[in-house]
Amino acid sequence: MTTQHFDVLIIGSGLAGLTAALRLAPTHRVAVITKRSATDGASGWAQGGIAAVLGQDDSFANHVDDTLVAGAGLCDEDATRFVVEQAPGAIAWLLELGVNFSGQDGALHLTREGGHSHRRIVHAADATGAAVQKVMVAQVRNTPNIQLFENHMLVDLITTHKLGLETDQANRCVGAYALDEVRDEVDVFAAPAVLLATGGAGKVYLYTTNPDTATGDGIAAAWRAGARVANMEFIQFHPTCLYHPHAKSFLISEAVRGEGGQLRLPDSIGGTRFMPEHDERAELAPRDVVARAIDFEMKRHGVDCVYLDISHQTPAFLEEHFPTIKARCMELGIDISQQAIPVVPAAHYTCGGVVADLHGRTDLVGLYAIGETSYSGLHGANRLASNSLLECMVYATAAALDIQQASSFETHALPAWDDSRVVDADEAVVISHNWHELRQFMWDYVGIVRTNKRLERAAHRIALLQAEIDEFYANFHVTRDLLELRNLVQTADLIVQCAQQRLESRGLHYSRDYPEQLQQAVPTILKP
Repeated sequence: MTTQHFDVLIIGSGLAGLTAALRLAPTHRVAVITKRSATDGASGWAQGGIAAVLGQDDSFANHVDDTLVAGAGLCDEDATRFVVEQAPGAIAWLLELGVNFSGQDGALHLTREGGHSHRRIVHAADATGAAVQKVMVAQVRNTPNIQLFENHMLVDLITTHKLGLETDQANRCVGAYALDEVRDEVDVFAAPAVLLATGGAGKVYLYTTNPDTATGDGIAAAWRAGARVANMEFIQFHPTCLYHPHAKSFLISEAVRGEGGQLRLPDSIGGTRFMPEHDERAELAPRDVVARAIDFEMKRHGVDCVYLDISHQTPAFLEEHFPTIKARCMELGIDISQQAIPVVPAAHYTCGGVVADLHGRTDLVGLYAIGETSYSGLHGANRLASNSLLECMVYATAAALDIQQASSFETHALPAWDDSRVVDADEAVVISHNWHELRQFMWDYVGIVRTNKRLERAAHRIALLQAEIDEFYANFHVTRDLLELRNLVQTADLIVQCAQQRLESRGLHYSRDYPEQLQQAVPTILKP
């Protein structure tokens, strides 16, 4: 076991974490820990792009209004305006780093996605996240003041109150314990400033577009440390995840509908286009509307999926704009220039998270939350497409600036991880069984459509799982599987608690028991 000392500890290597690291490197010694490789997070999976006002016919006011409408009355207007106004600068910074966005003759190509009134999505074909991530990881690896620790899984945050220090003072985060999977030992990372950039919690559901790393680690750890969380009931289900037995979590980008893709029923029941019956914006309606419409049609007709048809576009157009989607579908025997794509909704984005201000600061001194881990107030009850990567960069930059401007941070001597009284687990099957059980009942009971009875059943099962996992955690050596399951169950509990408190239907939270929307929009805030 070792103790590492840094000025700043960043947990997570997605766009938020890497942006913060690069911004801080000129002035601080930075550690970035990530539980797998640096490229295994959700940022690299993002297809669509980054929203920014760059067109002559667009304006900040338009982007703000689109975000507020999509957020169903729950967006924080100050946060929304702050992010939107910083967007062009964020794009300029990525261009300086060398990100190769789509465009011709020096002009960026701007596409349009559901919920946007204008073309404002900067993209790198249909693999924007991968293009950005590749450049940023290379920059981080070549920056002397940044040390990257891969295969390091967050165990828990270390706070002064947990250590019994300064209990009459504000609780302060002073570092973290992390499992080095290669050495199978828990190390101590001491730092007066800690940034949580661990992404969302899509793996709490059976069907998700998220990578396996999206297990709510930062949200759960911050909650255990004493930070508030908010709006966890708002889980965005992306309307169009590829439906195929050999396609795991493959997203069909929002931009396919932005470029004219139409949703249709299976040919066996007429191949009818159905979105105009559900919303006047049809396929360009916000994601919550489209996902509920697909869910409704699938249940009404008893079908396993619906179809997204973009075959009216030329093969050359599809190759230019959607090369990744076209190639993946072709591997599975689907020629999107001739055939419609089978799709289903899947858990996609966590709109709530750890409560953070405009600087990314949480309730704990020295602890910041940025990106999907946080609740910044930007997304409200539903995230507008392509605002997520933007949020990562804007809040990472704001948090870095706040750390750089701080006069000083206190440091503390931290105790080593004590596992002298635990043994190796001999029933790993229990963890895998609990993992599957959790994801199945969350899909069944806390999915696109909810009821009081379903939420009660989920809460009961979560309590049983928590008791089992607490016993495992207390008596056995920690493993990544155990830690991820512990975090997923805690995150599931927060989702259900928030859902039970919202006695209305708004945005991504739809309840059959409370189908109406209340006149006043109020965030759901939980305090440990």
